[in-house]
Amino acid sequence: MIQIEIDNGSGFCFGVTTAIKKAEEELAQGETLYCLGDIVHNGMECERLRQMGLITINHEDMKNLHDVKVLLRAHGEPPATYELARQNNIEIIDATCPVVLKLQKRIKEQYEQGVGQIVIFGKKGHAEVLGLVGQTESTAIVIENFDEVKKLDFSRDIYLYSQTTKSLDEFHRIISYIQSHISSEATFRSFDTICRSVANRMPNISQFATRHDLILFVCGRKSSNGKVLYNECLRVNPNTHLIEGPGEIEPDWLNNIETVGICGATSTPKWLMEQCRDKLLNIEK
Repeated sequence: MIQIEIDNGSGFCFGVTTAIKKAEEELAQGETLYCLGDIVHNGMECERLRQMGLITINHEDMKNLHDVKVLLRAHGEPPATYELARQNNIEIIDATCPVVLKLQKRIKEQYEQGVGQIVIFGKKGHAEVLGLVGQTESTAIVIENFDEVKKLDFSRDIYLYSQTTKSLDEFHRIISYIQSHISSEATFRSFDTICRSVANRMPNISQFATRHDLILFVCGRKSSNGKVLYNECLRVNPNTHLIEGPGEIEPDWLNNIETVGICGATSTPKWLMEQCRDKLLNIEK
């Protein structure tokens, strides 16, 4: 009999939970509700909410909407989105994560001081990063990884921030590199803006992955956070498979397996991990 454990630390983070709750509350009142971008990087959860009535739109769609309600997801949005909503008489249901809001405010204040290079360690084009860059009228420099730090101008002041879901270890590597290369005439300040509820999942999920013969990492393939956590599972347990749902589970994976661990990203709903567990139990029968 195979033992199956679902990781208690996996599943929606606070920001995603709040966004989904707000959407469900609005939809329960029979309201027409639009969401700017996928509410979460998980196709099956987006489909569940679509069936409840949530309409996902992009920024171009929003330009043509008037007198409606639009939900802003946890990732946050740049000031231009709020200005468009004001012009089109759109009611904003703001589900931006408080951690992201605080970071936006800090970057905006730094930008308004008008000095140095504002650098954001994050994924180019990611919704959260677009919202952060928008606080600087698109002047902030985005670096996606350690190698890109070398393109900075070390003769000028540098103010370094991070997307909330990036790797803490890589962020510290970037800090060390800048410290050792910055001109003695320039100022360098770094601001640790990585969400601890996400960062702490790295060591926890690493320990979880070592305890099992097989790891099923359940995650939408668009999730940045999911890629980081999946790669950590794979590093400590090569018998790790990334799946979006129970339909991707291969019975052959269970050959000579005694324990299976099921875990996921901050965008993975608990119910989806439970469906994967149920699929495993049916295969065993």
